[in-house]
Amino acid sequence: MKTFTAHVSDRAVPVLVPEAFSLAAAVFGPFWLLAHRAWIPAVLSLCASVMLATLPDPTQTITGLAFAAAHGIFGRDLVRWSLERRGFVLAHVVAARDEDAAYARLLAARPDLATESLA
Repeated sequence: MKTFTAHVSDRAVPVLVPEAFSLAAAVFGPFWLLAHRAWIPAVLSLCASVMLATLPDPTQTITGLAFAAAHGIFGRDLVRWSLERRGFVLAHVVAARDEDAAYARLLAARPDLATESLA
């Protein structure tokens, strides 16, 4: 079972964010954040990556690996933070085997979200 946080807004369809390490965030870093519309963390991460390139070689490698691990561990939290800044509210925590099942469980618990997203 995977755990998802459900974020709702008056103007948009509910968004599910998995609670797990993101390998894609660890590999692609700021570009993964851009793809998930986490603009502020993406720009800060990109600036930190540029500054990381100026470090001497052994330090750059170790710090780069730590930076990639931090992206993987905290990337989803940064997406949640960005959703909050855009007006989304944490509504539920849903456990399911995949995102479709989690969305179905969310709509079963909150049928009002189904009618709002259709309007």
